[in-house]
Amino acid sequence: MQKYIFVAGGVMSSIGKGVATASIGKVLQSKGFSVTAIKFDPYINVDAGTMNPIEHGEVFVTDDGTECDQDIGNYERFLDRNLSAVNYATTGKIYLSVIQRERNLEYGGRCVEVVPDIPNEVIARIQAAGKAASADFVLIEIGGTVGEYQNMLFLEAARMMKLQNPGRVIFVLAGYLPIPEVVGEMKTKPIQTACKMLNTAGIQPDFIIGRGILPLDEPRKRKISIFCNVDPRDVISSPDAKSIYEVPLQYEAEQFGQRILTKFHIRFKNQDLADWRKFVDVIKNSKDTVKIGIVGKYFETGKFTLTDSYISVIESIKHAVWFFGKKPEIIWLSAEKYEKSSALLNELKRYNGIIIPGGFGSRGIEGKIKAIEFCRTQKIPFLGLCLGMQLAVIEFARNVCGLKNASSTEFDAKTNQPVIDLMPEQRELITSKKLGATMRLGAYDCELKTGTRSFHAYGEAKISERHRHRYEVNNEYRKILEDNGLVVAGINPQKNLVEIIELENHPFFIAVQFHPEFKSRPLKPHPLFKEFIRIAISQINSKLT
Repeated sequence: MQKYIFVAGGVMSSIGKGVATASIGKVLQSKGFSVTAIKFDPYINVDAGTMNPIEHGEVFVTDDGTECDQDIGNYERFLDRNLSAVNYATTGKIYLSVIQRERNLEYGGRCVEVVPDIPNEVIARIQAAGKAASADFVLIEIGGTVGEYQNMLFLEAARMMKLQNPGRVIFVLAGYLPIPEVVGEMKTKPIQTACKMLNTAGIQPDFIIGRGILPLDEPRKRKISIFCNVDPRDVISSPDAKSIYEVPLQYEAEQFGQRILTKFHIRFKNQDLADWRKFVDVIKNSKDTVKIGIVGKYFETGKFTLTDSYISVIESIKHAVWFFGKKPEIIWLSAEKYEKSSALLNELKRYNGIIIPGGFGSRGIEGKIKAIEFCRTQKIPFLGLCLGMQLAVIEFARNVCGLKNASSTEFDAKTNQPVIDLMPEQRELITSKKLGATMRLGAYDCELKTGTRSFHAYGEAKISERHRHRYEVNNEYRKILEDNGLVVAGINPQKNLVEIIELENHPFFIAVQFHPEFKSRPLKPHPLFKEFIRIAISQINSKLT
C-alpha cells in the first residue's frame, strides 16, 4: 500500500524544501522503490502562470501544459520522470475545484464547508497522484512555512490523512539553524519554535532536517531531539552544499532513507547511488571553466540578484558543462545596460557562449536584440530560448533582410512589419480577456530538417518539446527570411509553425521557440545544451591552440 511523506518548512522560506523533497525521493529510488512527488502552493492563483517570476521564481511547464512551481522541475530532474497536472495544486485551484463541484450538485445538496471539504479535496488529489504513478511512496511538499494562515488547510489535510492511514504517513520538518555572527553559536530555538507551531496543527514531526551553514553537531542534535520529541537519529544534518545534487548523498550519510523505511516497517532493498556519486564527483573535481553569459531581465530586485527566475536554464547549462567534465561559470548580463550603451557589448567577447532566455513584455528588448546582433556578427556561440528566438528573427529581419521596422506585435501593436505575431486563436483569447493558461502550453511535435546542426544535435528527425508562449514567427515573412539565409531547421507539423532557426557559417547560432531547459536531466543533459557547450569548449580549445 502506498506510503505518504509530508515535507513542511519552518523558520523561513527558501531553505530548500523542494530540494529536500526531491532528495528524499532520490534516496528511496536508490533502494528500489518507485516515487512520485506533489507540491501544494498556498497562493490563490489557480496556477503559477500568473505569478511574478521575480517574486515566485520560474514558471515550470510539464508535458501536459501545466504551469507550475519551479520545484516540480527539481522533482523531474532528481527523479528522472515526467510529472503532470496531478503533481501540482494551489489554494486557488483547490477552492475552484470544490466550488465547481458544488455548482454541479456533486455534494448531494448538503452544505459545503471549508473543513472538511477543502482538506478532503487535497487528500483526493494526493491519492490520485499516487495512483497515476503507481508509486510506492508519495512525497508531498507543503509550500510556505508552518504558522502561516495560508497553508493551514494543507496541514489539516495531512493531519486527517495520518488519522485515516495509521502507519502509512510520516512528517518531515525542515528548519533553519542560524549562527548569529555576534554570538558565534548555532541556535536551535527557531526550529524548536517551528516544531511547536506544527504541533498546534495537530502534527508531530517524525524527522527534522536541520538546514544551516555548518553541519549539525551532536549537542545540537540532542537538544533538538529533547525539545522537539524526536529520536536523535531522526535529526538530519543538511548543511549548505556547493551543489544541490550533493543533498541525496548528505541524506545517505545520515542514513535518512534507512530510518524512513524503518518507521514504515519496510525491509531495505538495494542501495545504489553509484551513478549519482560519480556525477557529484565530477561536479566537485571539475577545474577548467566554461563561461556562459545569460542576457535577461528577471534577476534584478533592488540590490540583490535572484536566479530562480531562470533556474531550469541554469541547471541545463550545468548539466551540459559537467557532462564534458568542465566547471560552469554563469554570469548575469543586464539587457537594459546594452540599450544605454552599445560600447558595452564588447564584454560579450569574454564569454564562451551567450543565452537569451524566455520572458514577456518590452523592457530590455532592444538591448537583447543588440546582443544577438553582436553574437551573430562576432561569431559568438548563441542559444535563444522562446523569446530569444523571436528576437533573433527580429534582429535578422532588420539587419540582414532590410526590414527596418520589423518587430513583434507584443512590443509594437502597430508595426507594419510584424515578423512575430499572434496566432488567430490567441488574438481571440486576448480580445475576450481569457489570459490564464491559454498560451501554447506543453509538449508539441517538431520535425527537424536533415543536415542541420539541430538534426545533428538530436540525432533524430522527430522530437517533442515543451512550450509556453503566445507569439509565433509570422509565416508571411518566412520566404524573405529564408531567402536571406535564415535556416528554418524545425517545424511543428500540425500547425506549420517555426520551431527552430539556425545560421550556417557560424560556430553555433540556434534559437528555438520551445523551452528545452524543461527536459534536461543531471545524468542526461538536453541535446541542444550539450551541443551548445560542446561548441563553446571547442572555441576555447581553438583559442588556446
